Amino acid sequence: MSQGLIPATILTGFLGSGKTTLLKRVLSEAHGQKIAVIENEFGEENIDNDILVADTNEQVIQMSNGCVCCTIREDLRSTLADLAEKRRKGELSFDRVVIETTGVADPGPVAQTFFMDDEIAESYLLDSILTLVDAKHADEQLNTRQEARRQVGFADQIFISKTDLVDSGAVDALMHRIKHMNPRAPQQAVHFGEVPIAKIFDLKGFNLNAKLDIDPDFLKADDHDHHHHGHDHGHDHGHEGHDHAPGEACDHPHHHAHDDDVKSFVFRSPRAFNPAKLEDFLGAIVQVYGPKMLRYKGVLYMKGSDRKVIFQGVHQLMGSDLGPKWAPGEAKGSKMVFIGIDLPREVLLQGLEQCLA
Repeated sequence: MSQGLIPATILTGFLGSGKTTLLKRVLSEAHGQKIAVIENEFGEENIDNDILVADTNEQVIQMSNGCVCCTIREDLRSTLADLAEKRRKGELSFDRVVIETTGVADPGPVAQTFFMDDEIAESYLLDSILTLVDAKHADEQLNTRQEARRQVGFADQIFISKTDLVDSGAVDALMHRIKHMNPRAPQQAVHFGEVPIAKIFDLKGFNLNAKLDIDPDFLKADDHDHHHHGHDHGHDHGHEGHDHAPGEACDHPHHHAHDDDVKSFVFRSPRAFNPAKLEDFLGAIVQVYGPKMLRYKGVLYMKGSDRKVIFQGVHQLMGSDLGPKWAPGEAKGSKMVFIGIDLPREVLLQGLEQCLA
């Protein structure tokens, strides 16, 4: 058995968005993979006993198809460590882990577990955070619940379910709204959580170097690809990115009337960063605003380096990695995306500007 890193997926989403339907499908589909599911909740929506073999007072339950399932009774860290150890000893066999969070959970601490703890970081690779959004109730949930907005902000991939229950204009407005909150997560409409397995696993949303290999467009100008599902709604997204100038309105015909506290903005510059200045500035920013910084990510042009520097973070935890070399003739430049709750856009943009060499 390969003892490489175990890929982990965090599945989060609004109550009633179809997370359990999606999980059951993933578990019952014959894809030849053994999956360990960690349920981070007790409640009505636990996986039905008909696909479980053992009685449920066990902490880890073997399923009829060889997958394992466990409900967290203690913290996630110890559950993950326990599963990895059992796998090393050959007591359990599984290829990957899916963590289902409660409908009201903040995915932040779950994601941080994979970075903060050396033992976990040596066993697992956080592949991506998937968020399921219920199209019928999304507007109300986004309006009234910050945890719903946070789940959108954290996502590497967004699946919108129940789109058949609302008209296409409403779906479009919802996608537009979500795009403002999180421009880096592709959105896809799905039917009651029915998603092809290939769209769920090995997305490499967190994996720094791989992200560039699969997403060469990350540095390109337009951040406003809607990732629509098969038909074009005839929008004119003529303006570049969604990087409005300060105070400039978003002039889309159906823009939402309220202003979400989870927002994104982008910093770009063709000039190189002074590495020491940038490190000091980012260090200071995460000290102050870390809890409000959901996800941030960038490709950086650093003075003195012939390679791209790729950086990303969740809350206060920040990491960077050397990427590929700048190609001959390639236009060098930096692009950073920040997603957070009421972040002081001007402070950040001006501060970054001052870190340029």
